[in-house]
Amino acid sequence: MHGWGEATLEGKEQTVAAAVRELERYLVGRDPAQIERHWHYMYETPFWRGGPVLGSAISGLDQALWDLKGKALGVPVYELLGGAAHDRLRYYANGWFHGARSIDEIAAAAGAAVARGATALKWDPFGAAGLFIESEEIRAAVECVAAVRETVGPAVDLLIEVHGRLSPANAIRVARQLERYDPFFYEEPVPPEQMAELALVARSTSIPIAAGERAYSKHDFRPMFEQQAVAYCQPDPCHAGGITELKKIAALAEAYHIGFAPHNPNGPVATRACQHLATACPNFTILEWLPEDVSWRDAAMGGAFETADGAMPLPPGPGLGIELDEAVLRAHPYVPVDMNQYREERRLRPRRGR
Repeated sequence: MHGWGEATLEGKEQTVAAAVRELERYLVGRDPAQIERHWHYMYETPFWRGGPVLGSAISGLDQALWDLKGKALGVPVYELLGGAAHDRLRYYANGWFHGARSIDEIAAAAGAAVARGATALKWDPFGAAGLFIESEEIRAAVECVAAVRETVGPAVDLLIEVHGRLSPANAIRVARQLERYDPFFYEEPVPPEQMAELALVARSTSIPIAAGERAYSKHDFRPMFEQQAVAYCQPDPCHAGGITELKKIAALAEAYHIGFAPHNPNGPVATRACQHLATACPNFTILEWLPEDVSWRDAAMGGAFETADGAMPLPPGPGLGIELDEAVLRAHPYVPVDMNQYREERRLRPRRGR
């Protein structure tokens, strides 16, 4: 019997793989059912705690342990987390804009995504902008959001991604221009290092703030919640400690009346982990998902994710309810890719003459 887990860190995948091998020294030969005990040992015993590398390694191992336990008991993971709190799981589409380089192309891609069934769309309209975004870049971003809103109409939710690229003053300046388009949320508007900056933006706009993909444990989320810096928390199942820790983060968020919206631009195993968490967390609101992923995803997981009316059904079991075809995975070996959100070719320009 085996369990699947997804451990990754974009641009640092081999570093995470090394951390997994180091944790192997502890895990091999131990009872896999003692998930809580293993999580605390892996997180608390090392002198060097926290951070994205250790968090990602623990996350993948933790997912695999939950998958294994669910299989051993013959039940879906969400039943082990307390059972279903929802009947369906609403998702927002990400990745629908790939290949679009102009405002008109992005708007057309948005319309196509809605035609394929999405009821909520997320994207980053800020091109190559940084902390001190230029006025032309602001005009382009606002025009892009306006064009997408005009294309999809008022019934589709728009989720504005910022990737932590703006200074607090500029994040507020942009937010006030976006408010007229009624975004569902404004994601990671400022860099993640200073929680007071995020709280300042939250107090300065009517758009709900979402953040948390670069927080790696409940300890990182606590000041975010205490300062009411977010309306939606976004822990990532591949970075923030896996299923064990995300369930606790969601419960902590519930005490502050904050929605649970897991960050998930990830692969199929992480998506299944998110589905089980979303099912079992009463404050779950919406799940990130990539409808258009790599062409071989469905072959790797033996079928496609089910969707209807902008939502997913409750996940299957036992365990996470997923098996991967290793032959398909071997046919697509790892290729390193560095992340750089400030590439000049990403620059978005305003429409001319409008």
